[in-house]
Amino acid sequence: MVNKISLTALALGALALAGCASTGSQPPAALAPSAPAAVTVPAGHAYTTTLVGKGELTYECRTAANSATQWVFVGPDAQLRTAAGDVVGKYYGGPTWELNDGSKLVGKQLAVAPATRAGAIPLQLVEVTTNAGVGQLRGATYIQRLDTYGGIAPTAACANTNLGQKMTVPYSADYAFYVKR
Repeated sequence: MVNKISLTALALGALALAGCASTGSQPPAALAPSAPAAVTVPAGHAYTTTLVGKGELTYECRTAANSATQWVFVGPDAQLRTAAGDVVGKYYGGPTWELNDGSKLVGKQLAVAPATRAGAIPLQLVEVTTNAGVGQLRGATYIQRLDTYGGIAPTAACANTNLGQKMTVPYSADYAFYVKR
């Protein structure tokens, strides 16, 4: 004997699917992460996904234009992971986001905002300048660096005695990707 409740549930589910098909409605889009105004993506762009970058930032002890010595950012080296922790690509100098599916983005920083944690690198808004490949990142126009942890310049001394010395600092950040609507 067939359970009457199961048949009713199946019938209601079929009606709901038919209703979506007849109206052309889509499932709701994922909500973009919240961000300070300084690093908010311009109107006309839709959030697609977030990947977690986890790795190291490299700094080098250099002489600045004012003749002072200081730690200068050289570049990132991080893995890009899904929320489930699967490694799907890498993030490196350029700045460049490259996924294992062949998609690759290069961008330029447009704006920064203070980090929400002490000792963390700033939040950031990046505009994509080069978009290559046909994978998940295809068509991306903007990237936000959010929820940063660590990554600030070393606290070790930078002086004439250690000019050229490089140090790496662990960091992590969420990278939210957007496409033009």
